Parts: sequence; C-alpha cells; structure tokens
Amino acid sequence: MADELRPDADRIVERLRREGVLHVAMVSGDRASVAQRIGDLLGVDRVYAEQSPEDKLEVVRRLREDPQLSPVIMVGDGVNDAPALAIADLGIAMGAAGATVSSETADAVIVVDRVDRVADAVHTGRRALHIARQSVLAGMGLSIAAMGVAAAGYLPPVAGALLQEVIDLAVILNALRALRG
Repeated sequence: MADELRPDADRIVERLRREGVLHVAMVSGDRASVAQRIGDLLGVDRVYAEQSPEDKLEVVRRLREDPQLSPVIMVGDGVNDAPALAIADLGIAMGAAGATVSSETADAVIVVDRVDRVADAVHTGRRALHIARQSVLAGMGLSIAAMGVAAAGYLPPVAGALLQEVIDLAVILNALRALRG
C-alpha cells in the first residue's frame, strides 16, 4: 500500500514549465519518504515534506522573498493549506469536497478534482493578462493620437467623439478574445 501518482498529474511540471513557471516545489504534510518519491515521479525541483500549516506558510513566505522565484503560485486543497494560499501571490484551491476554507482564501478555485487544470488556469490567466495589457495600451495609444490630431485642429469635436467610440469598441472586441481558449 503506497501513495500513487494521480493520473492527471503525470505531465503537470512539464506543462507548468511551458507556461513559464521556473521553480516547481511540492509542499506536503506527508512523510519525507512518501513525499520525495512522489516529487521524484513528478520531476519537481524541491520537496518540502512533513510540513505543518505554519511550515507551509513559512515556505511560501520565503519563496516570495526570493525575486528569482517570485511570483509564487500556491495550490492547495484543504484547511491546512488555507493560510499559505492566502499569502501566495496567486492562491489556487482545488475545489473538491471539503475544500471550502481553502476555496474561500484562494484567488482562484478549480472546481474539478484534477490537478492538471492548474496548468490550464495559469495559461488562461497569462493569456487574459496579455490581452488586457494589449487592449489598454492600444486604446490609450489610439486615444492619445486622436487627441493630438484634434488639438492640431484636424479633427472636429463630433468626429473626435465618434472616433473615440470606435476606438473603445475596437478595444472591447480585442478584450473579448480572452473568452476563446
């Protein structure tokens, strides 16, 4: 009888690395031998075993202090993980049955009991952030350019107002790309 690697976890580290995650650690309350064996199967960079909730909190705190490892994403599924989820740069709760406290303290909740969805969440979050930044910069740039043209007297006020509405619509349509995978 031994802990087995979840079938949905076999390539999680590889997928997180493709998303730009540089350091993947496993923080567990399990015995060191069990945690290390699972960590080796996963290919994580570091295993922190036999960790109490306070220890998990301290691990997240230390990782956040290292600029090379920041931002820190913490994934947890129980009451013991809630404090660490709360102080991580991004706390992701696995929303399976019994994970209500961790779900309340986390920034994001994965409602199915599949750890591979963490990589999907990281991908979706990064893509949405990229699109949001793109939309803001494009909208501001186009608005500033239109203001310059209007200030030079080449754009009447009514045309400027209509142009601003077109710019706003273009920015909104660009932002809606985040809804697609």
